[in-house]
Amino acid sequence: MQTPHAPSERGRFRGCLPSPAPHFEVERWTLSVRRSSRPIPMYHVSMHRISSRVVALALSLAGGLGSLFAADVLHFRVEDTIQPASQSFVARMIAEAEMEGRDLVVMELDTPGGLLDSTREISSTITGSVVPVAVLVAPAGARAASAGFFILMSADIAAMTPGTNTGAAHPVGGQGQDIGEHMEAKATNDASAMIRALTEGRGRNPDKAVEAVVESSSFTASEALELGMIDVVVNDFDELLEVLNGREITRFDGTTVTLDLEDPRVFSAEPSSAEKFLSVLANPNIAYLLMALGMLGIYVEVTHPGAIFPGVVGVIAMLLALYSLSVLPVSLAGVALIVVGLLLFVLEVKVASYGMLTVGGLVSFVLGSLMLFDSPIPDMRVSLGVVVPTALLVALVTGFLLSRVLKAHSRRPTTGIDGMVGEVGRVVRDLDPRGKVAVHGEWWDARTRGEFAAKDEEVRVLAVVGRYLEVEKVGGEPVEH
Repeated sequence: MQTPHAPSERGRFRGCLPSPAPHFEVERWTLSVRRSSRPIPMYHVSMHRISSRVVALALSLAGGLGSLFAADVLHFRVEDTIQPASQSFVARMIAEAEMEGRDLVVMELDTPGGLLDSTREISSTITGSVVPVAVLVAPAGARAASAGFFILMSADIAAMTPGTNTGAAHPVGGQGQDIGEHMEAKATNDASAMIRALTEGRGRNPDKAVEAVVESSSFTASEALELGMIDVVVNDFDELLEVLNGREITRFDGTTVTLDLEDPRVFSAEPSSAEKFLSVLANPNIAYLLMALGMLGIYVEVTHPGAIFPGVVGVIAMLLALYSLSVLPVSLAGVALIVVGLLLFVLEVKVASYGMLTVGGLVSFVLGSLMLFDSPIPDMRVSLGVVVPTALLVALVTGFLLSRVLKAHSRRPTTGIDGMVGEVGRVVRDLDPRGKVAVHGEWWDARTRGEFAAKDEEVRVLAVVGRYLEVEKVGGEPVEH
């Protein structure tokens, strides 16, 4: 009777095959995964590998799904006066957010105010946006004054950081002029109705908002929050997202939305090159410099025909200045004073005023420059530091060019027939009173005005009349003309 072989160490584990080849494979596997003095069975090894891969795949899918369902936030800044370029930028940002399916738009705002038409367009774009829009007045020291106040009140979420202010939204004339008591009342009533509609639609304090329009009241961040004019006060953009996470907001159309901003993806955007360029043109200082450059360039081309380059530069600068003037509150009185100043510079060269016209021209030009953009908003007026150097430069350049032109006009001609007047020639055939003279080596028919001149005597040309030179003897008595 055969005694059965005692099972080997490997034979105790189920799944281990007795054949030599599998035995070798099991040995390889047990060596590759041994963690202690005991080997691990083959089926345990397989399950261990599969489980590791499943866990890794699950984690990968979880990360991908988390990224897939994360909230998308579009963030941009408006740090300028409100005018067509900034209005175009805001409209483009909100349109892109709607196309890309963003969950929230956050506009950081810092503006002294701007044009009412552009403000209305921005407010209308915000209230009609499919994507919720938050307006954050930031950083500390920023403001949402005048037009900025309307934009802040139109947002789904109105937020401010400590150290900021808003309000002072009393309307002014669209061209910077004194609009008169009657027109001012109409403009104020219209702006009051607009701000009341915005605040009531957002569930904010309409009475205090109207006060900002009628009485130009301003509010700090804490005051605005206490009066129910804004929703939150936060330190920065990141804190705003934390505060808004899970918050339920009411849209302008009355629908409610709960913001899920857990680990959001933030997309930052900036104005395009064209929007930045147009925004620069809307700067009153730039508009003023372009206008001055355009006037000088065109003037140089008129006084020095054929120079070409000054004329081209002047026309381009003037066209850009005209665009700027079309979007800024221009005072017609300021334009008139600038034109009068230029005319006085021109007259100074032609009239002996002993500098009085130049002084008057400078005063008129400076006053017109300061009045050119007559707005209560300092950022929409020309800086005195720009006006004075520009006025002096225009006066100097204009005076210099005019003096050169008049000097050239007063100089005796030196070429052509007219250039012969005053030249000295020699008689080659007696003048009695007609004969011939040689001037510049050329023979000319000549005549005197009654006197006789013998051959080889010197004569001076007095005038050119037809084909004759009228002459007189040099050293003789001058002939009465």
